[in-house]
Amino acid sequence: MINPYDLIAKHFYDLLDDVLAHKHTHYWIKGGRGSTKSSFIGLAIPLLMMIDAQNGVYSNAVALRKVGDTLADSVYAQLLWGIEMLRVSDYWEPKISPLKLIYKPTGQEIRFRSCNNKEEHRKLKSTKFKKGFCKYVWYEELDEFFGMEEIRSINQSLLRGGSDYEAFYSYNPPKMVSSWVNAEVINVRKDRLVHSSTYLDVPKEWLGEEFIIEAEHLKKTNELAYRNEYLGEATGTGGAIFTNLVIEQISDEEIKKFDNILDGNDFGYAVDPNCYLQMHYDKTRKCLYIFNEIYKVGMSNKQLATEIKKKKIGHSFITCDSAEPKSIAELQSYGLRVKGAKKGPDSVDYGIKFLQQLEKIVIDPVRCPNTAREFNGYEYEKDKYGNFVSKYPDINNHSIDSARYAIEDYTIRNNWEISNRRVL
Repeated sequence: MINPYDLIAKHFYDLLDDVLAHKHTHYWIKGGRGSTKSSFIGLAIPLLMMIDAQNGVYSNAVALRKVGDTLADSVYAQLLWGIEMLRVSDYWEPKISPLKLIYKPTGQEIRFRSCNNKEEHRKLKSTKFKKGFCKYVWYEELDEFFGMEEIRSINQSLLRGGSDYEAFYSYNPPKMVSSWVNAEVINVRKDRLVHSSTYLDVPKEWLGEEFIIEAEHLKKTNELAYRNEYLGEATGTGGAIFTNLVIEQISDEEIKKFDNILDGNDFGYAVDPNCYLQMHYDKTRKCLYIFNEIYKVGMSNKQLATEIKKKKIGHSFITCDSAEPKSIAELQSYGLRVKGAKKGPDSVDYGIKFLQQLEKIVIDPVRCPNTAREFNGYEYEKDKYGNFVSKYPDINNHSIDSARYAIEDYTIRNNWEISNRRVL
């Protein structure tokens, strides 16, 4: 067998080390055209299964595409390529009807499945192997699937009866920032590793001169399309309201240095979640750091007060939606410093524009996953023709409202200064 490290780009070395050591369960492998992400998985799965066999573990795999017609020319062909590149074709038996790859020494199998309707989902639930268990799953073109609920359902059906499972998710990030794939990958999980690659990480001779020419041509003629298709960037549809977001973890050491603490709360209960945020505003650098979040449906004011006291740093006022004076009074009765937002005409517009004009809005995706999701996916409304219009949708914006309340004093001051400059 050929050394697998000789068959992958150097950019994938650390990823292969991690996969072979079973350090994570979920591997989200994203990249643009020519990034060799699918080639990596096509090598990794048969390699892992053969290593398992040497250790007396009878592992099996299932490779998935949303639509069955695409299986043969994608995941099946890619895994066959991986087996051939590893020089182990004599040990594997390919089957066409149904598509299947069988490891001859042990009978381990790689099966291929689609899941485009209820019947195909039912068949997935009844998947059983003659020997061993399903240890590896590969979702190719992940964005074709309907969302994490579907992914969780499939994983629950397939990954059972063993241990050290590994699921691979390969995709080119969709343009739309609000796509479920782009929104989900922001959520940091200990059992998930996210790997990004582009054709620039791959030796040019592997791709060929024509591939490079096409990529460079698109870069010159349509840079936005180039960044999405070849660099794997979620470039957006042009409707993103906040283009100054930085989604990254904020350390405890950084938080200890925060001094200008602001708190905001958007009330909710039965359907809408209550959203409390705590943030630091760096006035000099015009940067907002959001580092605390309480985001929950069905939370009473008493429960909210208890949770705030656990998370809250400092003694700044919590600025809340003034439309609920009873809730404000109740929070005050529990010992919290709470006040209602001043609001006023065009306060939503002023607040969002103030946030847009900041140098950056840094959101910690571990401490504030819902805030990161809402800010990242917030886009202008569309007219009946699908064109963006200058209106802010009143949906999935609970954290945005909470942030507006928190920075209200700066918004009002900023608006006053602008108005006075116009008068002068």
